[in-house]
Amino acid sequence: MKVALFSSQKYEKPFFSNAINAYPNIEISHFEHALSIDTVFLASGFDAICVFVNDEVNACVLAELAELNVRYIALRCAGYNNVDIEAAHALGIQVVRVPAYSPEAVAEHCIALMLTLARKTHKAYNRVREENFDLNGLLGFNIHNKTVGVIGCGKIGQSLVSILNGFGAHTLVFDPNIGEGSYTQVSLQMLFEQSDIITLHCPLTDATHHLLNSDAFEQMKQGVMVINTSRGALIDTQACIKALKTKKVGYLGLDVYEQESELFFKDRSEDIIQDDDFIRLSGFPNVLITGHQGFFTKEALTEIASTTVDNLNTLDSGRISPNSI
Repeated sequence: MKVALFSSQKYEKPFFSNAINAYPNIEISHFEHALSIDTVFLASGFDAICVFVNDEVNACVLAELAELNVRYIALRCAGYNNVDIEAAHALGIQVVRVPAYSPEAVAEHCIALMLTLARKTHKAYNRVREENFDLNGLLGFNIHNKTVGVIGCGKIGQSLVSILNGFGAHTLVFDPNIGEGSYTQVSLQMLFEQSDIITLHCPLTDATHHLLNSDAFEQMKQGVMVINTSRGALIDTQACIKALKTKKVGYLGLDVYEQESELFFKDRSEDIIQDDDFIRLSGFPNVLITGHQGFFTKEALTEIASTTVDNLNTLDSGRISPNSI
């Protein structure tokens, strides 16, 4: 099986090289280009493609892939909102994903964003490097005894709840698909109204697109902390900017961004960023943004590579993968 891996990053290559050692039937070619209608021609001569979160796998791209006789799409991530699954099935293209690689990695990054914002350690770091040891402006707050609302309680959400329980936080959860656990299940409205911190861990679907919009922000506590390590479009960026300006949102931690496909995973330090919303967000002193690195641990990358290659091997053998979509 010949596989074209799009949006390839230097850090991924050793993990995939190790993963295919046990599968001599699989050959992976790396392309730095993201998959789009302009780059789909690179898939010519390949049996399968491997894509990531910001690759475009819409109906037009899928039609071109079918013309090129690509039969399989392997997502090296859990989310698949960037893939038109219905169109893929209609074209006879099988799609597989990595449903869980290291939920702890994302949960721990979420906690890192919370703690950094709560204790202003990023600002303290810069001050001390300039030999400024003044504590004014660095006053923080405890997570202990705070009410944290978790929207979406799958594997990542469950891992986060365990950590929050260790902090002594009061955890509220909104997720219609789960049972009882070490948390209090509430309605979405109650979660908005009662939470000091709100963190998103649900997939991006038509139902969850702009889940945090103007109406949602209105229902929240004044000065609430909002964290998003899931998918950027769960938050209405314009509404969030307005909520920051009125101080309804007192702290914002983002590892994802609504228009991140034009920005993330590349060195833009010499560019003039054209996205005015991103520039506005990054200019707030109470906003912390990381470039979609929640998954970025050795453990997670090892699991992503091994599961992706195992998925491809299963498809190559004619069997049905348990990770098929």
